Formats: sequence, structure tokens, C-alpha cells
Amino acid sequence: MKNNIFREETVSNVIQRIQALTPETIPQWGKMQVAQMLAHCNVTYEMVYDNRHPKPNAFMKLILKAFVKKQVVSEKPYPKNGKTAPQFLITTEKNFDVEKERLINYVEKTKSLGEDYFGGKESHSFGKLNKVEWNMMFYKHLDHHLRQFGV
Repeated sequence: MKNNIFREETVSNVIQRIQALTPETIPQWGKMQVAQMLAHCNVTYEMVYDNRHPKPNAFMKLILKAFVKKQVVSEKPYPKNGKTAPQFLITTEKNFDVEKERLINYVEKTKSLGEDYFGGKESHSFGKLNKVEWNMMFYKHLDHHLRQFGV
């Protein structure tokens, strides 16, 4: 994948796209409002940095590794209107400015920690991932939702 969330040029591009969003930005598909989408994208980082979400039990982790991991860490784009895990469902109103700032801070923190920090690091749901898989998980998800909102 040419885009690497651990590199400055990719991070600058992602942040410019996030900055282009407004509270009135309308999705091209899906049900989430823009602030909910930002909160949804923050969940990936909350699982890495903030112990806010319970880890799946051993059986569920096995299921996730067997059936979901490949879709999440491969180069194949996510389908529009795909299913999402329960902890990623954002159904309440969110503060656009707060969620936008949180997402930018998470993206910058990820870049500053660097890909070596993530190489072999245990993910919340999929076990150990290499740095390429971490990049795919971080970048592909963000790109999917930024495209959903036309940026």
C-alpha cells in the first residue's frame, strides 16, 4: 500500500481531509452523521491507547482472527454499508469539534510512535499484527470513512 499512516506525507494528507469536514458535511452513503463518523474512527485508536473497550473473550478472538482479520488488514477496500462491530456503532449525538480534535491527535500520536512500535504489537481483537497490518487497519478504515464524507 502506498499510503502509510506512519509517514508524514500520508498523515498530512489525512489531516487535511479531516480538516475539510464541517459539521454539515453529508455522507455519500450510510447512516452516520459526520461527528458520529469521527467518533467511530476514534474507536480504533481507543482500543490501542485507552483501555475503554472490553477485549473479546478467547472464543470471540478466535472467530475475529479467522473471519474478520483478513478483511481488516488486507488491501481490499471495505464495502459501502458494511457491517461493523458493536463497539464501533455510534448512535448518540457527538460533538464535531471534540471528535475531530481527538482523531487528529490519535493520528499524530500513531505517526510519532512509528511503525517499529507497532511491529508485533498485540491488537485488541486480532492478536499480534505486523507493521504492515497495523498500517492497513489504521489507514484503510480512515480512508474509507473520509471518502464516505467526500474528502
